[in-house]
Amino acid sequence: MSRAEDIFQKLIYFGEEAIDEFIVNLQSEELFLDFKRTDSSKKNANSLHKDDRRNLAKCISGFANSEGGVVVWGVECARNVEIGDVARAKVKVENVHRFLSWLENAISGCTIPSHNKVRNHIIAADENGNGFVATYIPKSELAPLMTTIGNTFYIRSGSNNVPAPYSVLAGMFGRRPQADIELLITDKKLEISENSDADILYPSSIDSPPEKYMKIGFTIRAHNQSNVIARELYMSCTTSSDGGVYNKVRFLNYNQMDTITGIEGQLNIITRPELRVPPRSTIKFADVEMIFSPYIDNDFLMDGVIGADGTAPRNFRIYIAKNKLRSFVAQAMREDGENKHLLNEFFHDFISGDF
Repeated sequence: MSRAEDIFQKLIYFGEEAIDEFIVNLQSEELFLDFKRTDSSKKNANSLHKDDRRNLAKCISGFANSEGGVVVWGVECARNVEIGDVARAKVKVENVHRFLSWLENAISGCTIPSHNKVRNHIIAADENGNGFVATYIPKSELAPLMTTIGNTFYIRSGSNNVPAPYSVLAGMFGRRPQADIELLITDKKLEISENSDADILYPSSIDSPPEKYMKIGFTIRAHNQSNVIARELYMSCTTSSDGGVYNKVRFLNYNQMDTITGIEGQLNIITRPELRVPPRSTIKFADVEMIFSPYIDNDFLMDGVIGADGTAPRNFRIYIAKNKLRSFVAQAMREDGENKHLLNEFFHDFISGDF
């Protein structure tokens, strides 16, 4: 997850508390963060104020031509001689839902080409309909972006959006667009089976093997959501703790990939050199089966990453504390077959990552 996306997710999760923390800690504007007051507050206004539109355009161009960033609307800054512009006070956006609508309508007309991945989120709205909005501007695949107001290319420099120098601009025009790989977890399933159906897992030679086991299955895929071809896609996945001696993790159906030898419990695969993944298409890496018995002795931990040549990696993790895993397996076995809600609970509570 990028720094800008991390800030955006923090604002969504903590809401106004995150803004209060910015003010208490004298959070400064920086490479990935900007604070703005709004001028679109007049009762008779029917569109985004020209100054807000200008600020939006500069931020989209500056952040998108750099490494991405977040604009928080409704926070006033003050100059600190030691650390620069810092968050000083909350100045709520009036009629925040209306302001959000104006932002959404203005985005496509702020830059050439337009940035179609800008996202807005209302951080808080009080009983009067006033609040804050966060605008997340990811790095652009189609850099550089020029503002339609002033026809200027901006980049982020410290806490400011500044016109791009000629040498930087020349390099940006020569930069090859990069693929953008999205991590997908699909084909999720949960099953309860008798040990007799899988004697290979619990051999009859074992004294008192478990009578039943729970199997969680899913497929790991990569979606090329960019407008360019993706090459050399890879996945590495490591199970550092499987929860118990009777548990097992299996990786299946990855024969179309080249494998790289790793440590025990690890799968490293990469697409063959001749394989190219077109824009807006999806490729399957592998099927995963996680088999759990009722005998849980340790936590379960699986870490994975996918990506492609020249792209930012996407991480995922499945972590289940042993007590929670023991309880979950027991509940699944009691409900034997009635498992749709348990399946949703498993992937909601135990898996995290860059989805």
